[in-house]
Amino acid sequence: MTIGIFGNATKEALPEAVASLLRFAAEYGVGVLLHEGLRTVLGPPAPGNPGRTFRTGEELVSSCDMIVAIGGDGTMLSAARMAGRSGVPILGINLGKLGFLAEVPPEEMEPFVRDIAEGRFVVEERSVLRIESELDPEELFALNEAVIDKSSSMRVIHLSVHVDDEFLVSYQGDGIIVATPTGSTGYALAAGGPIIAPASRVIVIQPISPHSLSARTVIVPDTSRIRITVSERSDQARLTADGQTEKLIAPPGSVTIRTAEHTVRLVKRKERSYFDVLRAKLLWGSDIRLKGETGI
Repeated sequence: MTIGIFGNATKEALPEAVASLLRFAAEYGVGVLLHEGLRTVLGPPAPGNPGRTFRTGEELVSSCDMIVAIGGDGTMLSAARMAGRSGVPILGINLGKLGFLAEVPPEEMEPFVRDIAEGRFVVEERSVLRIESELDPEELFALNEAVIDKSSSMRVIHLSVHVDDEFLVSYQGDGIIVATPTGSTGYALAAGGPIIAPASRVIVIQPISPHSLSARTVIVPDTSRIRITVSERSDQARLTADGQTEKLIAPPGSVTIRTAEHTVRLVKRKERSYFDVLRAKLLWGSDIRLKGETGI
């Protein structure tokens, strides 16, 4: 087993986390490759320690059995974009705050590395969105969500939504989120959307601050083709994939979103379910007034 380590260089705790991971990997006989972006962050190895092998993103993906992304959910999304269609599974070490995707805290790294060495883990398949814009041939992919919003304009944006060429609704507001079940705990949740178990085969259409009391979340099958058109009454819109890659959409341009043919594979511990993670992250069943239960 060889792991490829990828990390968020802006995290102060990253060097210590990588050093610990290297130590645990050596202890349990797990091979390690490092993303080249970590070279300047980590510096030279300490005396007596073996040299480090750095790889570009493409080389890392093709040479490792598993990517370990150290940071937060944003780092996980970057790792997913790097992995692309390769099928290499991704494990997230959480140095951030909430961390629905990067759910392993640093203090659990050692038992998780041991589990990896002994094959005691599960791999979950997560659906991905394929995003095409009318005037740009380059496709975008998103593990969490695609967002069409009003960008820097102070005016509301007018958007019409078709599902499988059938008109659904017109929204006036700040924009629309189209999310996977994985992305239902991200921006879509903050906008008032539902939490959807990741194995569900659906797509969420979630308005952002709609200028209507009747506007509601719509959930459609993941076989649907969703077309969102920017009205000529609107200013230029912005399309963003996973909060990291963006394009500008001039009215009356349109965006088509559907489920991609490939998935992203996430590594999870066998003994921890999705609902365990929800309870822990959202403090379900905890009395937030009790300091001992929340750590606050």
